[in-house]
Amino acid sequence: MELKPSAHVDTFPRDHLPPAGLWPGLRFDLAGPSALRYPDRLNCGAELLDRTVRRRGADRPAVRDAEGGVWSYGELKGRVDRIAHTLTGDLGVVPGNRVLLRGPTSPWLAACWLAVMKAGAVAVTVLAAQRPHELAQICALARVRHALCDARALDDLARTPAGPLRITVYGGDAPDDLLRLSADKPSSYAPVETSADDVALIAFTSGTTGRPKGCAHFHRDVLAVADTFSERVLRPRPDDVFAGSPPLGFTFGLGGLVIFPFRAGASTLLTDWGGPGRLLADIERHRVSVLFTAPTAYRSMLPRLGPFDLSSLRRCVSAGEHLPAALWHQWRRATGLRVINGIGATEMLHIFISAADDAIRPGTTGLPVPGYEARVVGEDGRPVPDGEAGLLAVRGPTGCRYLADERQRAYVRDGWNLTGDTYVRESDGYFRFVARADDMIVSAGYNIAGPEVEEALLRHPDVLEAAVVGRPDERRGAVVVAHVVLRAGVPRTRETAAALREFITTEIAPYKCPREIEFPQALPRTPTGKLQRFRLRHGALQFPRD
Repeated sequence: MELKPSAHVDTFPRDHLPPAGLWPGLRFDLAGPSALRYPDRLNCGAELLDRTVRRRGADRPAVRDAEGGVWSYGELKGRVDRIAHTLTGDLGVVPGNRVLLRGPTSPWLAACWLAVMKAGAVAVTVLAAQRPHELAQICALARVRHALCDARALDDLARTPAGPLRITVYGGDAPDDLLRLSADKPSSYAPVETSADDVALIAFTSGTTGRPKGCAHFHRDVLAVADTFSERVLRPRPDDVFAGSPPLGFTFGLGGLVIFPFRAGASTLLTDWGGPGRLLADIERHRVSVLFTAPTAYRSMLPRLGPFDLSSLRRCVSAGEHLPAALWHQWRRATGLRVINGIGATEMLHIFISAADDAIRPGTTGLPVPGYEARVVGEDGRPVPDGEAGLLAVRGPTGCRYLADERQRAYVRDGWNLTGDTYVRESDGYFRFVARADDMIVSAGYNIAGPEVEEALLRHPDVLEAAVVGRPDERRGAVVVAHVVLRAGVPRTRETAAALREFITTEIAPYKCPREIEFPQALPRTPTGKLQRFRLRHGALQFPRD
């Protein structure tokens, strides 16, 4: 498709998009009153904030903090607009400049993100846990020259060898602190009239497979994920209070904690992840009604539910990794709530297969989100029959555009985004996760899906977490290796490993049983909570083997 004229002065983002022939096929044919029809000139920051103020009023609660403070939409808009004036005035940011945003989840981080949008710049939101060498790589790939950083997360960024990077701190006590510079600026800012096709953000993959990739998403993409998954599946209400564990540097968190609530005129609790007990306390204290988190957090919260009043919750969303059917049922029995499972990707910006309410079928991911289509294909790109495992391919209003990265050719084929997941499409149209494509273990001629073995292990009462990978083996090609985190008090012994193997053979076919079981204290995860299987394949903790 032909791009609309850009408003960017700094043309680096558009100049480094993939060649047009490598773009995914895009669909904008969602029917009904919320059809995805966006004007040529579109600023998603203004849509999420200014338009919501006009539609819902300035006095509605918008942002809540951990201490109980609340900003109205009018107060949020005033703060955002003052920061935008500071960006374009004091700091010299021009449309198209990349602005790195770093800090724990907070109202001010969200305000900075919205200000970058309204100023026509490009947000590169990173994780507060990322270290100097990771930050330097991101800054180099995106050619970042400006950064807004929470004073609490400054140390690693200040030590980043990122060339001429101008860092402006917020939340500190320096005279040139961003909030001080912004304090006397006008409380109204005319947003830059960006193109709907201008890059709004560059999101970097979270590192589950190694070297990160920068994913460029347009202003219209930001609204499209709200107008598809959020509006058509999640169906938020203006009186909802959103909360969750994913940071804003993770597109799961950016969508669930900023884009979706502001598009709906709801409010959001923006506080850093403090563990399952803290999250449960926040739900009770702030009367959270919509929760976004990963299966790991749901599992961690289960044994702690007792003292907390969760009666305000009405929507629970899970993504980031596979949601086992057993965990879905455990959460339903404990809370009465049905978790909305979904699969998304940084490359797609947010969730594209999901189901809610009576459409949920535990153990499946769901159906294509309205506006998207999905199919399961073989290595040749052709659809495979229902019931047969293959590669998940998807297309819709969003899609993969890697920033100057040769891996675009592998992710997008014939206009379809290949997510790297092995799926089965059932005869009724539901999509069932099998494994990440690189998690399929071929052992002695058998295809073994690691997540299936993990689910069997998780049904054992002594198992808290499990990750299953293949280890190269000269005789079998690969052997199944399980990394199991045990509940407190269970000995990490050969006898325990033998008991687990015996249990697994009663749950799944014996050929799928792990030949090796290791007992680490914890599994390696990214700062967003996603399991890093590649680290288990290349240097797992060792446990005495049979």
